[in-house]
Amino acid sequence: PIHPPGVRMPPRTHLTAIYPGSFDPITLGHEDIAKRSLRLADQVVVAVAHRATHQKSPLFTVEERLELAREVFGDEARITIASFQGLLVDFAKERGARLIIRGLRAVSDFEYEMQMSLINRRLAGDLETVFMMPSEEYLFVSSSVVKEVASLRGDVSSMAPDFVGRALRDRLPSGGK
Repeated sequence: PIHPPGVRMPPRTHLTAIYPGSFDPITLGHEDIAKRSLRLADQVVVAVAHRATHQKSPLFTVEERLELAREVFGDEARITIASFQGLLVDFAKERGARLIIRGLRAVSDFEYEMQMSLINRRLAGDLETVFMMPSEEYLFVSSSVVKEVASLRGDVSSMAPDFVGRALRDRLPSGGK
C-alpha cells in the first residue's frame, strides 16, 4: 500500500479464517477452496457444523466428517479441523477469526449466502465474509451431487478424494461404485 513518507504502517497481524460447512462428505471443491483460502489468511479452520442447514440428517456423523477432513488436510499445517455448534459468529470469536470463507458455485447459492453474511455482520460487525468460487473443474460439485452419484453406483473419483468414495461405498445401501 502507498502511504505518505514518514508514516509507519502497523504490521499485519495473524489472520485466521473460518471455512464452515456440513462437509457431508467433503469434496474436491471444498479442498480447493480451503487451500486457496491460504492466500488470504495465515490459518484456515475448516469448521464442521454439527447441525446441517440444508439437510435433515447427515449421512456421516460429525466425528466421521471430521476424520475425512483431517485425512484431506493432514499434510497442511496451516489448515486445522474443528467442529462447532451454535452460532458461527460465536465460534469465530472463540478462534480469534476475523474472516469467514464461503464457497459459491452458482447464482442460486448467492441469495442464501448473502442473507447469512448480512446476519453474521449484524451479529458480529468485525467479521468479514469472503465469497470464493471453486476452480472451474469443481463448479458443479456439491456434497449432495457426490452422494447422489455414489448412491446410483456412479464414479465420484473426479469429485471427491478416493477415501471419501470408499466411505460412501461402505455407507450407502447400494454400495456405490
